Amino acid sequence: MALLEVRGLSAGYGRARVLFDVELELGAGEVVMLTGRNGAGKSTTLKAIMGLIAREGDLRFGATPLGRLEAFEIARLGLGYVPEDRRIFTALTVAENLQVGRRAPRPGLPAWDEARVFALFAPLAAMKERPGARMSGGEQKMLAIARTLMGNPRAVLLDEPSEGLAPLVVRQMAAALAELKRAGVSVLVCEQNAQFAARLADRAYVIERGTVRPA
Repeated sequence: MALLEVRGLSAGYGRARVLFDVELELGAGEVVMLTGRNGAGKSTTLKAIMGLIAREGDLRFGATPLGRLEAFEIARLGLGYVPEDRRIFTALTVAENLQVGRRAPRPGLPAWDEARVFALFAPLAAMKERPGARMSGGEQKMLAIARTLMGNPRAVLLDEPSEGLAPLVVRQMAAALAELKRAGVSVLVCEQNAQFAARLADRAYVIERGTVRPA
């Protein structure tokens, strides 16, 4: 049984329809890549799954239908979301951002705490008291992922983790994604740069003009 199941998903912005009958699955412990050109609908797919935009279709996380749930209710079920634009609290320090995301461990899943996310993203450990506004784009992306992990999610929706980052930071992101896979965290990662996640992905989908097909 899929951990996340999406059937017949249609969504858009106002009268503009962007997604058309999208179907995909994410299994427990899987890394699944959703790739496609810029503007194809990758980010919209994640926003629709999280309930951040109006959508239609049959969406389930575990045994729970998501159709009528608000985004915060979906997050409480254990579905984490890291948006492309990071959305960290720039006035708060690294440590404070992590505390905002903290939730109790979930039975049967690896527990994430400050020590563990600092081991995953070593650069953050040296800037615990640094405000988010004084961090580079790559550091902010690391913090956004770390904050999501502090919620002890069952699965993570990860949007364009390598976009606009220096090659060294991209390699750090790839290493972090590999560690998440080893830890058994399910990840649906949207990437325009297919080479970034292709070596780690168990499966892949391609999105073109708002429709999805297996790669």
